[in-house]
Amino acid sequence: MSALFDSFSLKDVTLKNRIAVPPMCQYSSEDGFANQWHEANYASFARGGAGLVIVEATAVSPEGRITPNCLGIWKEEHTEGLANLAKRIKDQGAVAGIQIAHAGRKASANRPWEGDDHLPAEDPKAWQPIGPSAEAFGAHLSRTPEAMSKQDIERVKQDFVNGAKRALEAGFEWLELHFAHGYLAQSFFSKHANKRTDEYGGDAAGRGRFLLETLDAVREVWPQHLPLTIRFGVIEYDGDDEQTQAESIALIKQFKAQGADFVSVSIGFNTPDATIPWGPAFLAPVAERVRNEANIPVATAWGVDTPELANDTIEKGQLDIVMVGRMHLTNPHWTYFAAKTLAEDNPSWVMPAPYAHWLQRYAPSDER
Repeated sequence: MSALFDSFSLKDVTLKNRIAVPPMCQYSSEDGFANQWHEANYASFARGGAGLVIVEATAVSPEGRITPNCLGIWKEEHTEGLANLAKRIKDQGAVAGIQIAHAGRKASANRPWEGDDHLPAEDPKAWQPIGPSAEAFGAHLSRTPEAMSKQDIERVKQDFVNGAKRALEAGFEWLELHFAHGYLAQSFFSKHANKRTDEYGGDAAGRGRFLLETLDAVREVWPQHLPLTIRFGVIEYDGDDEQTQAESIALIKQFKAQGADFVSVSIGFNTPDATIPWGPAFLAPVAERVRNEANIPVATAWGVDTPELANDTIEKGQLDIVMVGRMHLTNPHWTYFAAKTLAEDNPSWVMPAPYAHWLQRYAPSDER
């Protein structure tokens, strides 16, 4: 059997293979509620055979949404719809994960296909973004955030705690904290975004404080037997990559010491001036460095698009799980496709019985 189809266990959770669907925002919610679009979307990924399906960035507060149409987990009424998503994922044999998030200074934006820029301040759907400092991202996200007070910091940490509690209540078994992509937690760690002079700014220890305190607070309420994971941007591609990676890995070691079980390695996206070397599995060596130096299991979700490449990253020990995003949008049954491509003896076993029966029993000429 290919390494890609080995099981993977973390705490009391076992994935049936090393294939995961990462969080991919759908921007299709009203007032944060999950709906039929979300149910069909996530059920299709699970039905296709992936071992882990992680629900998109789910805002821990209204101000934490990227757009007005983002999924939410800031009130009890959201739990029922999210529980439906978790159930649909688990009913098809995958582990149900969810990413909880706060968009920080990148919040209050249009949906990507409607401009991907900040909503004008006078728009009735807009709100005031917040961040570690009054520093705008720039480019298409030009609004200046309001610098967070100590009270704001405490409030947002509690929002993450409340979101984690609701995620557990909804039945999710894999929790991911969104500490990447220039959103709030990542921006605290970034020298581009964080210009604070108090204990939440300055050197790497100060800039990492909000992330560690948020992790600590969530660790208190998330069960020890279930994975608590982090998506974290460990590199910016801004010309200062070695220092950023060294500081990031040092922080990841602290994440692990304080109860994090797994890291999904990503990019910081804290500056529009980054020069990112997009290409096949370009972050796999970065993830491997994190895995080796921090001694923590890792994944990455960028450019690992073919079965052969996905399997190679597992066999080489670069990744423990492969996050396959866009290819699952083009083919929700990508796991079955991968099994066929890698010449698994019985590729149909990755599918649910109503599909596997037909795929295994009949050759294409016998379809009826």
